[in-house]
Amino acid sequence: MLDSAYISLFQTYLAEEKRASKNTISSYIRDITQFWAYIGAKNIEAVADISRSDIEGYIDWMTKNGKSTATVSRSVASLKCFFTFLKQTGRLNTSPLTNIQTVKTVKKLPQILTSREVELLLEQPECTDPKGYRDKAMLELLYATGIRVSELIALNKDDVNLSTGLICCRSSDKERMIPLYPAAIKALSDYINHVRNQMLAMPNEPALFVNMSGERMSRQGFWKIIKHYQEKAHIDKEITPHTLRHSFAAHLLENGADLRSLQEMLGHADISSTQVYTQLVKKQLKDVYNKSHPRA
Repeated sequence: MLDSAYISLFQTYLAEEKRASKNTISSYIRDITQFWAYIGAKNIEAVADISRSDIEGYIDWMTKNGKSTATVSRSVASLKCFFTFLKQTGRLNTSPLTNIQTVKTVKKLPQILTSREVELLLEQPECTDPKGYRDKAMLELLYATGIRVSELIALNKDDVNLSTGLICCRSSDKERMIPLYPAAIKALSDYINHVRNQMLAMPNEPALFVNMSGERMSRQGFWKIIKHYQEKAHIDKEITPHTLRHSFAAHLLENGADLRSLQEMLGHADISSTQVYTQLVKKQLKDVYNKSHPRA
């Protein structure tokens, strides 16, 4: 029987040495656990017995079971990382994934909201009760900064400096300072100064945003908030928390922001991730041209 302790060791390596985020670790472990179950069902008892043909068979199995090319590619990338770890730590002599190729996925450009759609969404929370003030502050902050939803819900009250109009956003072992526009500062000020303390379950709760039970907001909780206001605003596009991040980036580029500054605000390690938004802006301009030019 395959030794599942290898997966635990890899998980520790990702967390302690690679400093990977919780979401990244979860994704890797999910992919590897699925592969482990597939290999286990083939009665392979030692990791050294896993061959290139087993990997190719697994790729075929995923494809036949309706997995998208993006999912297959991600799974193969997870396995490459896992087997490289086993090789580097002396638990394996060679990796069965050497020279394994997968179908390259065509990256879709992210969907963004128009400026008017953003305005509609931000107008929906009604500041008549604590929930409305909180939701208004969350949506304004997300669009003002372009931070990830995981970063949004991880914010503590002390990460906000209303007097300077900045938030301190932390991810892994890095932190970045991101400015806020006046409407976001006001929404945060109203929430922090007049509402937040009323919502807390415990007076020493550090979380900036809390749910109706007074505890730190969850990803699922914020997802429901986004969907609620999307429906209320009658916006047909599928909106996720990441849609506001994409919209933030594209709108800044449209209005003259440079890529390096945008990379810093988004927290991208590689500028190629930021350059995607340049393609998006170009596509938006082309769409406007084709719709508007009389001879297009």
